[in-house]
Amino acid sequence: VPHDYAPGERLRLQAYRAIAQANSEDDIRAVREELTDRYGPLPEPVENLLLVAGLRMLARACGVGEIVLQGSNIRFAPVELRESQELRLKRLHPKTVIKPTAHQILVPRPTTGRIGGKPVVGRELLSWTGEFLTTILGS
Repeated sequence: VPHDYAPGERLRLQAYRAIAQANSEDDIRAVREELTDRYGPLPEPVENLLLVAGLRMLARACGVGEIVLQGSNIRFAPVELRESQELRLKRLHPKTVIKPTAHQILVPRPTTGRIGGKPVVGRELLSWTGEFLTTILGS
């Protein structure tokens, strides 16, 4: 939370705490409204924190406890793939490494283009990760 958005360390810590404790879309909406009412339009770093909170909830709903950027891959764990999910994963992301004994999958990090594209970052990466969870691991 930028210093010029929420003046004072205590207020910034309150904002972080409220975002971290959000456990539903309604909670995130309430935090967004409260911060906007108190301090004005949300700056990008705060929007990103709210997006991460939403992604964390989606991951939990899909049974994923950890999403880590690991080199040129994104590691999702623990993951228990049903046969239909594994087939969809192999079809949509053929270079994915599935580690059944470790309950992990390593998915190549998305890029801006097929050849010579730069790695996707920021909000675009958060959005891609959410779509991946929904498309591959969602019920």
